[in-house]
Amino acid sequence: MKKKWAYIMLLTATAMFLAGCEPLLVLDPKGPQAATTANVIWISIITMAVIVIVVITMLAVVLFKYRASKQSDDYEPPHIEGSPIVEGIIVGVPVLIVTFLAVVSVISTYQVESVPEGYEDEEPLVIYASSSNWKWHFSYPEQDIETVNYVFIPQDRNVEFRLYSHSTISSFWVPQLAGQKYAMADMVNTLNVVADHPGDFVGRNSNFNGEGFAENMFNVTVMPHDEFDTWIEEIHATADPLTEDKFEELLEPGHLGQMTFTGTHQEFKPAPEGENSPHNHGPSESEDEGHDHH
Repeated sequence: MKKKWAYIMLLTATAMFLAGCEPLLVLDPKGPQAATTANVIWISIITMAVIVIVVITMLAVVLFKYRASKQSDDYEPPHIEGSPIVEGIIVGVPVLIVTFLAVVSVISTYQVESVPEGYEDEEPLVIYASSSNWKWHFSYPEQDIETVNYVFIPQDRNVEFRLYSHSTISSFWVPQLAGQKYAMADMVNTLNVVADHPGDFVGRNSNFNGEGFAENMFNVTVMPHDEFDTWIEEIHATADPLTEDKFEELLEPGHLGQMTFTGTHQEFKPAPEGENSPHNHGPSESEDEGHDHH
């Protein structure tokens, strides 16, 4: 009796705990890429739920229908041939399920990796998002400003985040706006993000990379275009310039609050892309020969 009441109390406490939890951010999308990701998650959940329900139901039926019965010691069960239909279902259904999920995954991956539909002809807002232990640096080359641990973006505009790291590998992730993508030291990855709702959204590093990982977070604020332009003007009127010495200080391992500067570190420590990429091996031999002739 005591075990029964303990079991009931445990179920009640679990239900109350789950009822008090906030909705999963990844299932509350505020942009087209995040919506695609949420849809894929729901498709996967529903597919798995159907599979589990069908399998458990079949298991219960089989256990009940073919349970052991009292037979004489000399009883021999009849010989039953294999059923091609049953064997076809056993093999074919899992193949169809895997094929369906594979097609959904490929299509959704292509969608979230591309510029969102309707924004293909629009000039994106380029923001370099670089990580260091354990903070995020956001460089706006067109606006000539830089922020630390927070980023403002305009609503309903494609933002092209160019990701890289000044130290260990980090993972850029804003669950309500886009899926995660890695920021690495020797290359630049691109992540397109469109936010169709104004507000504040939590971003973080989802890749474990040391003791400061748990607090390696940043804030994303989405605002109308005119407010974004006003914010840029205010920074140029009030913020201090970012110097090379100050930036080297910011790269020291540790946590920082939100900071704002005019200028960007791209001027003296550019991203590893183009001619600054470690994979750029200089001019080809034919180009060298052409220069020699001159």
